Amino acid sequence: MKKFIIITDSCADLDKEKRERYDIEYLPMRVLYDDHDIPASLDWKYISYKAFYELMRNGKRFKTAQVNASEYKETFEKYIKEGYDILSISCSSALSSSFHASEVVRDELKAKYPEAKIYCVDSRNSSLGLGIICMTASKLRANGVDIEDTYNYIENHKQEVNQLVTVESLSYLKRAGRVSTMSAVFGGMLQVKPIIISDINGQNTAVEKIKGRKNSFTRIVQMFNERYQENENQMICVVNSDCEEDAKTLRDMILEANKDKNLEITIEKIGPIVGASTGPGTVGVFFFGKPETFDSNKK
Repeated sequence: MKKFIIITDSCADLDKEKRERYDIEYLPMRVLYDDHDIPASLDWKYISYKAFYELMRNGKRFKTAQVNASEYKETFEKYIKEGYDILSISCSSALSSSFHASEVVRDELKAKYPEAKIYCVDSRNSSLGLGIICMTASKLRANGVDIEDTYNYIENHKQEVNQLVTVESLSYLKRAGRVSTMSAVFGGMLQVKPIIISDINGQNTAVEKIKGRKNSFTRIVQMFNERYQENENQMICVVNSDCEEDAKTLRDMILEANKDKNLEITIEKIGPIVGASTGPGTVGVFFFGKPETFDSNKK
């Protein structure tokens, strides 16, 4: 079996330990604020995790930029010349144009290197949803599954990756242009906490609005129990943006509600790309469950 490399982007929120354990490469997106234009490092090389979210709490707005075609071309071509095939797994195309950039480069390089296999996946996920898909692809590769079958598995099962997330404040989503001013003000007044999923198109959308932080956690646990399914590649990741104690609380609530399942749950940090939109205080869980069917375009 010809060796293949798995390449993702900053939205995967995979820390260095996981990238090394699962042998996953990533291309950094960009973070822009004031006169800074820095790589969106998942190792927080250019701005610390704490400083990033503290700046947001103090009113700083961060903008983000996708991986561009020239970066994909340089990386893809490097690995092709080293004898690798390419499996590129990108942030949802509903949230970023990076997937489309990877497709353009794939088509260009296939003409130049017709023997190379280059597969591009629109994950329809972000954060650890994307990360779980990448780690699953790595597990398959480690078990001797070739690139075609790995690609097909991911395409057939990516909609089974569930996202249940809530935010501390709607103001960050408003600042990032994700909700209207009226929604943000109304939500802040009533302490509304949305439950945000990744729908069938990979678009983040609020399917429920819960009053109060604690109640939003309770509802996430209920929705987890409704959606969870056994899976040989099951991974459950509770994520947070600089609110680890809340993440531990949500993890413990899920474990308490599922004592019979012997679940393993890791706690992960939300990186700079996703965090730039959701803001500090975001908490959620990603896992394999029932395939997502909700289409926000049809509501």
